[in-house]
Amino acid sequence: MLIIPAIDLKDGQCVRLEQGRMDKATVFSPKPGEAAAQWVGKGARRLHVVDLNGAMAGKPRNEVAIKAIVAAVDSDIPIQLGGGIRDLDTIERYLDDGVSYVIIGTAAVKNPGFLHEACDAFPGHIIVGLDAKDGKVATDGWSKLTGHDVVDLAKRFQDYGVEAVIYTDIGRDGMMTGVNIAATVRLAQALTVPVIASGGLNSLEDVRALMAVESEGITGCITGRAIYEGKLDFAAAVKLAAGEA
Repeated sequence: MLIIPAIDLKDGQCVRLEQGRMDKATVFSPKPGEAAAQWVGKGARRLHVVDLNGAMAGKPRNEVAIKAIVAAVDSDIPIQLGGGIRDLDTIERYLDDGVSYVIIGTAAVKNPGFLHEACDAFPGHIIVGLDAKDGKVATDGWSKLTGHDVVDLAKRFQDYGVEAVIYTDIGRDGMMTGVNIAATVRLAQALTVPVIASGGLNSLEDVRALMAVESEGITGCITGRAIYEGKLDFAAAVKLAAGEA
């Protein structure tokens, strides 16, 4: 199982938000490239990068920082990137810059046709990000709760050809209260594409709990605040997830 460090970008800096609130940002590093290299040095085999300003603006806002991250890590470390991706030109530009996977979230829910086009144009490079609370999908940086059932929507997007689904329980993200295992398993069981868990990873016990359900189709977990604040030993988590601990 992959333990994937999150690098959330706001105004060119590496930050973490509390429950998606831009006014609740804690700066962890002013140099995202150095932060990325640090996690790779501790065993990361994939990086999760989010352009927070882009997510709010609906267009890229941290391209300089993203290029710095790509330049700072080995080319065989995949980078998955989300935030403000609303058109095929942006996807093509990011892939040309060296990003491996592009994450489409709000745009997928609001404009499923765009997601379908993206999967057709860039097969193997599109991941859909679904953020949900109590089983209902949220959009626009979690500010709007829709009536869409997360499982139903994920199954439709799977048919479009997405590479994977990132599932975030927005009630737990940044709160370090543990992963919503039951909801993540329920989604994974309904799909044939991999599910990457996100939101709430806080301890090695959480890693063990996810490993116990890995066979359901959960291939990784994204972690942010816990590793930045030292609540979770990232290197130990990576070794545990790889079966080395």
